[in-house]
Amino acid sequence: MLAATTLAAATPALAADGWIDPTTGRRIVRIDDTPGNYALYFNYNPFTPQGDQMIYLTPEGIRAVDLKTWETRLVLKQRVDRLLFMGPRTRTAYYTVRDMAVDDGGPFQVWAVDVDSGRTRKVADLPGGRIEAINADETMLAGERELAPPPEAIARQGRRDPKTGSPGYAGTGPDGKPLSFAAAKAKWMADRLAARVPMEMYTVSIAKGEKRTIHRATDWLNHVQFSPTDPKLLMFCHEGPWDQVDRIWTIRTDGSALKKVHERTMAGEIAGHEFWSSDGRTIWYDLQTPQGHVFWLAGYDVLSGARTRYELRDDQRSYHFSQSPDRTMFSGDGSDAGKWISVLKPEATAAPRDGLIAPGRLETVRLATLALQDYTLEPNQHFTPDGKWIVFRGNMEGKPAIYAVEVK
Repeated sequence: MLAATTLAAATPALAADGWIDPTTGRRIVRIDDTPGNYALYFNYNPFTPQGDQMIYLTPEGIRAVDLKTWETRLVLKQRVDRLLFMGPRTRTAYYTVRDMAVDDGGPFQVWAVDVDSGRTRKVADLPGGRIEAINADETMLAGERELAPPPEAIARQGRRDPKTGSPGYAGTGPDGKPLSFAAAKAKWMADRLAARVPMEMYTVSIAKGEKRTIHRATDWLNHVQFSPTDPKLLMFCHEGPWDQVDRIWTIRTDGSALKKVHERTMAGEIAGHEFWSSDGRTIWYDLQTPQGHVFWLAGYDVLSGARTRYELRDDQRSYHFSQSPDRTMFSGDGSDAGKWISVLKPEATAAPRDGLIAPGRLETVRLATLALQDYTLEPNQHFTPDGKWIVFRGNMEGKPAIYAVEVK
């Protein structure tokens, strides 16, 4: 393994291409358009602790891009099952390896690679599921797994196309006609939730590789996220159609203090796509009261219990939101109502009062047009650690690529 990684580190760098978005005047850089490229989901950290590099994946292996020069290099030349995240304290990228004969969800290994030297080490052998989070002091991983297989018709859905990175969903309606991507995905999610597959959430010691179960349920457990500051606090969701689940929860790593974050108060109300603020104080999430009518970016302070809601106009709606590292602004990746990468600057509309929701609105600054984007590939945008760029995935040039657009 070491010989392969040493050779990989010597691979010549590739310089990114750039241009000015004619609709916004902002600089855009194409980081990599290698077929099969993959950048991390919006709530997985791809950046080194020093903020100088970002990791991503290609079929060749794990690559890193210099966030000043936009030059890329191969860190690890190896087939990788899943690229997970960067460590919050060390210059270590975590990833999984699974035997090609093993189905997704089966046994796998967690590995770590130093992004500078290319040296690798095994972290753990695990019986199945997926790892989704690493804690603030880089001592523990967390994930979830199914304890029994779902029905085969459900298990076949949602697998990603290796060329486009988009998941696949298919099905037929009551009339026998093929369903659209969105309708087929919605049907699959409803069927998966109804199956009540037994699951567990677990932690793994990075030092010893030991696995420990912390929560079991027949709820569909997903999107496990550690607090970025409290190493023993986890957020997770009950996956499924948002109108059918109480989605957002927190729990301690010893299995105690299970708590619902958002209480539904209206028929048809939905909440989801939750993420942490950088200081670990606030859980932010997409809130609709009811679904498809009134839109909010909502926040819950895990220490004080205070709540905030920023009203969203139709053209501010997004598949995912994120927050800048200094917590002064948000980003949105747009929707069919407005295809843009944007920054959203919050403004209070009333003085806060104890026990009441603090209201506000958001000012939009457009950064990059996604007019030609097919949203079956989600942009999954990230602010760079210095807050000066937003990195995202797009297919607006006809094929999937990783881009960065200048914020300031």
